[in-house]
Amino acid sequence: MVGITMPARFRSAAVVMGPAFVVAVAYVDPGNFATNMAGGATHGYLLLWVIVSASLLAMFVQYQSAKLGIVTGRNLPELCREHYPRPVTRLLWVQAELVAMATDLAEFVGAAVALNLLFGVPLLPAALITAVVSFGILALAPLRRRRFESVIIGLLAIVLGGFLYQTLHLGPLTGAAAGLVPGFAGVDSVLLATGMLGATVMPHVIYLHSALTQRHHSPSPDGQRRALTASRTDIVVALGIAGMVNVSMLVVAAGAFHQTGAPRESLEDMHSGLGQLLGPGAALAFALALLASGLAASSVGTYSGQVIMEGYLRRRVPLWLRRAVTMAPALAVLSFGVDPTKALVLSQVVLSFGIPFALVPLVLLARRADVMGAAVNRRGVTAIGAAAAFVISALNLFLLVRTVTG
Repeated sequence: MVGITMPARFRSAAVVMGPAFVVAVAYVDPGNFATNMAGGATHGYLLLWVIVSASLLAMFVQYQSAKLGIVTGRNLPELCREHYPRPVTRLLWVQAELVAMATDLAEFVGAAVALNLLFGVPLLPAALITAVVSFGILALAPLRRRRFESVIIGLLAIVLGGFLYQTLHLGPLTGAAAGLVPGFAGVDSVLLATGMLGATVMPHVIYLHSALTQRHHSPSPDGQRRALTASRTDIVVALGIAGMVNVSMLVVAAGAFHQTGAPRESLEDMHSGLGQLLGPGAALAFALALLASGLAASSVGTYSGQVIMEGYLRRRVPLWLRRAVTMAPALAVLSFGVDPTKALVLSQVVLSFGIPFALVPLVLLARRADVMGAAVNRRGVTAIGAAAAFVISALNLFLLVRTVTG
């Protein structure tokens, strides 16, 4: 009997695995390249603790989102529409769409820079190529979701492999452990940490994860427990990998650029510097990882946008139209010659402002017994979510005041 039931359990768990890997791509998008590597190049290992803390926070947040979908059979935008007044719902939708555009800005610019580094393609045509390729990947999502997840996982593996290669070529990481002790070095490091937080905890995939897991909804408590257990494993593995990549980004930049005098103002500078300091293989690995990150994350970003619109407005637009609208800011940035790296960092700051608008409704809905039933969050879990929302909101307020006054 054991030989019969165990494989069935494993098969049941395997069905739930996958959504977190799709979500994890958003945690290693080109915006992470810009902010994490800027943090390492400027401050060495100082802000390593920010990445580790943000990765743990991301696991907590994404589990709450996945749990919402599994328990209720609805995604976060749908539940917001059902339980909040229409003006609140419209406000949440508008800010979510702005967040989606900021996300696309980072992903398109990053992939365009990668194509330029690899093949010399000018940035604007490279962005158009990115749009075509990402749309092809996205076309798999509605009818061939497993194949879509497999493609995304493959691209995530390229990103991971690229940074592992660079990390192994660094040699001993002297002093890296000191970066795990919380601390800052002036206002600029706080601003950069806020951008790193915005690049790590991504609001659009808070919405998406609940949509990816709602197909695993089960009305029975036992079914929910099995699905939630498998989802936890999915999240720990996938976001653990994403966390490793983010740590590697900062470590590589700290080892290669901090206190070396090498140019580090842009992704192009970092690509060139890695080639000079670690060899041409490291530069190639960096560019390939950046390209894979941009292509995968742009597909996931548009998929998230579709979930957001359908959930909040009960409206669906063709994917090609959504693709065209959300990529417009990225094309404008590249057309007007705005520095791509600065645009990437700015996009992550904008994303950090969107986190509370997704996190607060998630925490409030998950604490309601009329929504979650027996799976309702306990007070301790709700307190952790509320504390996270408060800290992120406080950082955003600080960033806003600093921007206005400075």
